[in-house]
Amino acid sequence: MTQSKSTAENISSTLVGNQRNPVQCVVPDWQVPANVCVFSTTRLGGVSEAPYDALNLGLHVDDKFEHVMQNRALLRAATQAPSEPVWLDQVHGRDVFFIDSYHNRDEVLSADGTITRETGQVLGVLTADCLPVVIANEQGTAVAVVHAGWRGLADGVLQSALAHFPESDNLHAWLGPAIGPNKFEVGKDVVDAFLERDKQFASGFKPAGGVKFMANLYALARTALNASRPVQVTGGEHCTFTNKQHFHSYRRDGKQSGRMATIAWLK
Repeated sequence: MTQSKSTAENISSTLVGNQRNPVQCVVPDWQVPANVCVFSTTRLGGVSEAPYDALNLGLHVDDKFEHVMQNRALLRAATQAPSEPVWLDQVHGRDVFFIDSYHNRDEVLSADGTITRETGQVLGVLTADCLPVVIANEQGTAVAVVHAGWRGLADGVLQSALAHFPESDNLHAWLGPAIGPNKFEVGKDVVDAFLERDKQFASGFKPAGGVKFMANLYALARTALNASRPVQVTGGEHCTFTNKQHFHSYRRDGKQSGRMATIAWLK
């Protein structure tokens, strides 16, 4: 697998099969061992037709089943993932489950995150504006992947993930592509949901006129990650809403939006 970085957005391109079908992924630049493998897909390189073009990985949208399954196979081939990711029924909650070698892949977990200490166990979440977060310890012996929309963030999904790591672990977190702070308009109810949990979240919102606010998912995630213990946080450079070339966006495209995937495993 060869990778070349885009000067525009630090997007790493991986070619699958031939140059007419490239799968492009964002890869983190963070200080964890090389055995922690992480890829966050763009919309480029799959077989889905408009409006889901081209790399849609979500089965729960109205894309053709066979196209999604082919896209998932392309992703696995491109990243050299050792197994099919553990896909979740994401419910915008706070549950994060531990996945071991005995996990039954026929059982679809209703959760918004998973963590593993097993090599070769691939974890995955789907997003299209919500924030994918990957957490790993400095030793490279554990990795978690979390789907963090505003409801999950306000409810403590990142704290649930952190709780799986011993206090003695030095932790790193990477924030994958999500809707940017200039495009995520929310109401006062969203602000209140965060402030009821912790007043420190106030820095993640800016007034947008009337009773509206602009929410910064990246800032909110950084606050949540460092609320109870030190976490070295990187990432957070992209906006799925504004970058239509590279990313699906539910807020931009509605029900016609595809889904990206963020996957991780330990070699």
